[in-house]
Amino acid sequence: MAKVKLFRTWSSPFALRIVWALEVKGIEYEMIYEDLSNKSSILLQYNPVYKKVPVLLHKGKPISESLVILEYIEETWKSKTPSLLPKDPYQRAMARYWAKFGDDKILPLIWEEAFIKQGKDQEEALVAVHENLKYLEVELRGKKFLGGDAVGFADLAFGWLANLVSVFEEVTCVTLIDREKFPLLLTWMQNFMDAPKIRDTWPPCDKLITKFRALRETLIAKEPK
Repeated sequence: MAKVKLFRTWSSPFALRIVWALEVKGIEYEMIYEDLSNKSSILLQYNPVYKKVPVLLHKGKPISESLVILEYIEETWKSKTPSLLPKDPYQRAMARYWAKFGDDKILPLIWEEAFIKQGKDQEEALVAVHENLKYLEVELRGKKFLGGDAVGFADLAFGWLANLVSVFEEVTCVTLIDREKFPLLLTWMQNFMDAPKIRDTWPPCDKLITKFRALRETLIAKEPK
């Protein structure tokens, strides 16, 4: 039996972070797919606080929360290359900073605001998204990846942008990332999608569109009138 098990869903961008890390590091693992509408008792046992994926099980011990799991993978398999975090303490801190920035300042604005808002409210949300994406555009100057020449910690944290931006745009009929404003970011997205060990991990785009279209309709219906 595999010493490493990953509890995930087919579509979770947070679980994909862990898939990418394990693939990039060349770590053997077993995937266990969960249905979050009917969570297994073992998932609830391993993640009783948040009750969600991803959960990494290593030597019988569970670790939850995707960024925490990424840190655990890097610390546990330091000898396996490539490293997800740079050796320099400042650069390591900055990689963590950008990962947190994405989860705090970009992801919620897109999926909790711009995705479910309409009309003027959506326009205002998009302005806020673009203001924060500008920082990412600047950070990518002179770089192929946020981690430099190779995929690193921050790239894995932002990887959801590479496939879900197109899903957002298809579902909402709104351009989220414009090539004239964010040429470096769009180039990074393509580089990440095509990166070795990453390119074969993407969930089917048509299924994602169907899922997110239904999700948006549900969330809009719940919005105050």
